Amino acid sequence: MNASRNLVSQKGTYILILKARVEKQINVGQLGRMVLRPGYYLYVGSAFGPGGLKARLNHHLRRVLKPHWHIDYLRRYTKVIEIWYTMDAARREDDWVDSITKIPHMSLAYPGFGASDSKGVSHLFQSKCKPVFAEFRAMIKRIPNHASIHINQRV
Repeated sequence: MNASRNLVSQKGTYILILKARVEKQINVGQLGRMVLRPGYYLYVGSAFGPGGLKARLNHHLRRVLKPHWHIDYLRRYTKVIEIWYTMDAARREDDWVDSITKIPHMSLAYPGFGASDSKGVSHLFQSKCKPVFAEFRAMIKRIPNHASIHINQRV
């Protein structure tokens, strides 16, 4: 289950596509309680620390005992079904959050989620239907000087 085995330790930006099967109230650290609804969640993150994308994605694919980030709390109740990523030295989180807000069936899942170091309102979005990679990639191509974006479905 090492979906990041083909990634090198390069820096980049990513989106975890998560699936929740049941409705449940969960605790998200200092953010408080969140209602997790059945459907799909998109979490926008970046990997600019040691180990880059490979290290960060390997962390997200495990369920951690001591949650560090907001996403660690959500991962206890969801399954990662896809990862969208770019190996780009530029930080793309804000661009990607802006693009996701323009997708008609996406909605903000929880204010402040994963956005403590960002100008975005949240880095977590929700949809009843599975997000389409080609739709997102088409939006990203409009951003000047954007590197190519990839999909990893072997999760």
